[in-house]
Amino acid sequence: MGVKNIERLIEQRIKENPINPDTLNLEEKVVEIRRTTRVMEGGRRFSFSTLAIVGDRNGHVGFGHGKAREVPPSIAKAIVDAKKRIIKVPLIEGTIPHDVYGDYDSAVVLLKPARRGTGVVAGGPMRPVLELLGVTDVLAKIVGRTTNPNAVVRATFDALLKLKSPEEVAKVRGLEEEKIRSVYRIYAGGVPVR
Repeated sequence: MGVKNIERLIEQRIKENPINPDTLNLEEKVVEIRRTTRVMEGGRRFSFSTLAIVGDRNGHVGFGHGKAREVPPSIAKAIVDAKKRIIKVPLIEGTIPHDVYGDYDSAVVLLKPARRGTGVVAGGPMRPVLELLGVTDVLAKIVGRTTNPNAVVRATFDALLKLKSPEEVAKVRGLEEEKIRSVYRIYAGGVPVR
């Protein structure tokens, strides 16, 4: 079966709906900096691997990975890489539209919509992704076997890519869009429209 290629899924989404990162007011957050060592004949060579998230807190988020001999260039490379992989995610009143699972390798994450005032209930590397996305209320949990930041971030993006907007759901189910939105508002703590 193999492992999902999240980068390829993101590229497909970007081809369908291109996003210009220069027009967005992006914030950056470093999730992890990892030092690796390679033993050579003359001694040890250190390099740094960085995982970074960028987002505008308004439904756009991306992640990137950078490697370099020193920390600042690796962070810069990760941010440039993240700006190439920005996706648009449907949000309704500060939360996600529906429950969704995401998986990557042995990392599995669960995201649930939450009522207004709940806050971002998420741990580890999921929190910066959801905060920079612009989610104010969500329940999230890592339910897989690993808490490796690279795998968890990719699993979170897999879940975000599976989210469907009310327009898409209404079109598939043959219902009125406003009826779907009213159900989603109940999740978000709003008053349903009748």
